[in-house]
Amino acid sequence: MGCSGVLFHSLLFFFQQSRVVSVLCTMLLVVTYCLYCLTGLCDSAPRTLIYVNNNHHHHHQHQLDDIIATRDYDDGSVPVEDGGRNDNNNNRRVLFDELLVRAPPPSPSRLLQAAHRKWNQTDAIVTHTAGDSGGGGGGGALSSTQVDDAAARGGAGHHTVDPQQQWGGGPPSSSMPVANTFGTKKFPQAIIIGVKKGGTRALLEFLRIHPDVRAVGAEPHFFDRFYDKGLEWYRSLMPRTLEGQITMEKTPSYFVTKETPQRVGALHPRPAKLIVVVRDPVTRALSDYAQTLSKNPGLPSFQSLALKNSSSSATDDDGPAVDAAWSAVRIGLYAKHLENWLRHFPLSRFLFVSGERLVTDPAGEMGRVQDFLGLKRVVSDKHFYFNRTKGFPCLKKPEGSSRPRCLGKSKGRPHPRIPRHVLQRLRDFYRPHNLRFYQMTGHDFGWD
Repeated sequence: MGCSGVLFHSLLFFFQQSRVVSVLCTMLLVVTYCLYCLTGLCDSAPRTLIYVNNNHHHHHQHQLDDIIATRDYDDGSVPVEDGGRNDNNNNRRVLFDELLVRAPPPSPSRLLQAAHRKWNQTDAIVTHTAGDSGGGGGGGALSSTQVDDAAARGGAGHHTVDPQQQWGGGPPSSSMPVANTFGTKKFPQAIIIGVKKGGTRALLEFLRIHPDVRAVGAEPHFFDRFYDKGLEWYRSLMPRTLEGQITMEKTPSYFVTKETPQRVGALHPRPAKLIVVVRDPVTRALSDYAQTLSKNPGLPSFQSLALKNSSSSATDDDGPAVDAAWSAVRIGLYAKHLENWLRHFPLSRFLFVSGERLVTDPAGEMGRVQDFLGLKRVVSDKHFYFNRTKGFPCLKKPEGSSRPRCLGKSKGRPHPRIPRHVLQRLRDFYRPHNLRFYQMTGHDFGWD
């Protein structure tokens, strides 16, 4: 073999070794890059914050605090079929799927702590007072006044949680990579002001389907509990809205709070629309009592709270008089409460929604609401189905979600059995008040 042969074999050997070295170097680089990314040090890939749906023309970024605030529910319930307190993580995941947010969610521990604070707040109101007034180990029964005092103390400070504090307070943590600089926070243009146990939660959830509605989920209670915090605090609770969208909030106790109409009337700009969801006052009182009873099983009977002691002077020829001082009864005096509001707002500013029709014909009643708010009729029959188990309509499964949306287990509680003569006594009591309400509103709700 000549020199050329030796040179040829030498070059071949060199190229073979170089190829092996190249492959090894490439593999080393790939492994290093993978380890680098797994440790969280790599941020070279862009992150999509918001999924864009081409079938909609409204695509908005939401601050994480807005997302959480707009999914706080009465009694800690979650509007997902069979959702509830023991399914928090799954429901939170559905929440993010529904809002189409792909940014990393907050830590589960923070969400659970916030939810527990809310649940403890609502569960402790009446039970705490019952313990104080029971005299250690089961004492005397609570009167209707004591029951109302329990709720009032819970609302006025003992167990009420500031809507900002209950979700951690202040601005979002800098560790959460969700930013929102779109839109502005405005005072609400429409407020659902009542009534408790009338169907306000269902109405708000149905309205949220509409792309032009942005609403606070947690009840702010600004005009009846937190008025001293000031208007800027109130505005800070509102979600951001774009041009053409309306901001809404709901607090059912506004309708029955004496000071609220004047305070709402002093807001500038004034809310253009006020919505009141009303329901047969007898049925509403039973639902109110059932909710309180679920939190305090030692509560006196409905009859003993609704009717004054027959041995007292507060009787008439038909038997014991109805105790209108008990809040469950007092809330149903709709004409009296409306009179207070009409001193500050014209009747044209109000829409009275039938809580019964919201169950039997949700699409029809939602059509009236959308017309009143000046919105295009987007929410329609196609969004609802009737859940026979729960006894009320639910929202059909939204795109991207694994389950349909129903109000939580705390909604649709069975009512206790009440003697017929007690119910008839209440109906006789409410009849003249109902007729007056029909005349004031120009609408016969058919409760009599």
